Amino acid sequence: MARLLEGKVAVVTGGGRGIGRAVCLALARHGAKVVVNDPGVAVDGTGFSQAPAQEVVDLIRSQGGVAVPNFDSVATMKGGENIIKTALDNFGTIDILVTPAGILRDRMIFNMTEEEWDAVIATHLKGTFTVVKYASIVMRQKRYGRIITFSSVSGLWGNSGQANYGAAKDGIAGFTRVIARDLGRYGITCNVISPGAETRMTQTVPESARQLRAQRGILSSSTVVPRTFPRPPEAVAEVVVWLASDEAAHVNGQIFHVAGNIVGLMNNPAVVKELRRPGGGRWTVEEIAMLFPQALGMDLVNPAPPQPPPQPTGQPAPTAQAPAPAS
Repeated sequence: MARLLEGKVAVVTGGGRGIGRAVCLALARHGAKVVVNDPGVAVDGTGFSQAPAQEVVDLIRSQGGVAVPNFDSVATMKGGENIIKTALDNFGTIDILVTPAGILRDRMIFNMTEEEWDAVIATHLKGTFTVVKYASIVMRQKRYGRIITFSSVSGLWGNSGQANYGAAKDGIAGFTRVIARDLGRYGITCNVISPGAETRMTQTVPESARQLRAQRGILSSSTVVPRTFPRPPEAVAEVVVWLASDEAAHVNGQIFHVAGNIVGLMNNPAVVKELRRPGGGRWTVEEIAMLFPQALGMDLVNPAPPQPPPQPTGQPAPTAQAPAPAS
């Protein structure tokens, strides 16, 4: 197939490593001029380095492509504006925006600090808004654009210890559904990828933690989507290229799960069961309590069933005993 993005201008946030890096290289391979944004932070968002973005730019140029670096943070409005301005200053426009930039501050909710919450929300959810806002202004004027945001099964389905990350990622899915309606009339498509790929972010969750969750019956993203095949970032990048091309001009407001050999179209939230009272009256508590078990409550699964409290060292765990016979 011919190069799908010849002459297009793309901006990729978090383009220095992981999925973002693979996306930058794939876009450039298909002819796009690329702004590689990455402030070079650690997984938790601390630090700064120009090296990751510059290395990707140098690699693209060595392969005959066109790219420039940007080191701004997506977490501020000024940073988002500067990222898009880099494309305008160097290439005169922007056609494609891809937003995989992210950090992790995993913590159980009862231990999570305000700073850990704010940092993740700022990078993922606000960081998606800051670049989309400024990119959409240009795209609306030219009546053309491709916006590809990044969600996660950690938010769409839930993952223990990631309340901040999950909230941000589910928020991005809702955000993208809305902007697809806002911008579709102007020839701009907005779609979401929920990726599964082996990157430095996924490597921060030790296998022992995953096994402990499974032993306790806690459903996680890896429980719902078993890791049975290699999941390179390049597999995600191929779908990004397709969504960014004119081949996908009719695709708007959709969520795709992409992991290794899987490309899946995810459904939007929908009512799967309901109780309707004849005549339009409201249900009473007593009626709901009576009907719920055999109606809405059938086949429900608790994602984290209660566990017995830990026993002091050396003490046997309590065992269930049959009740004494009634006298």
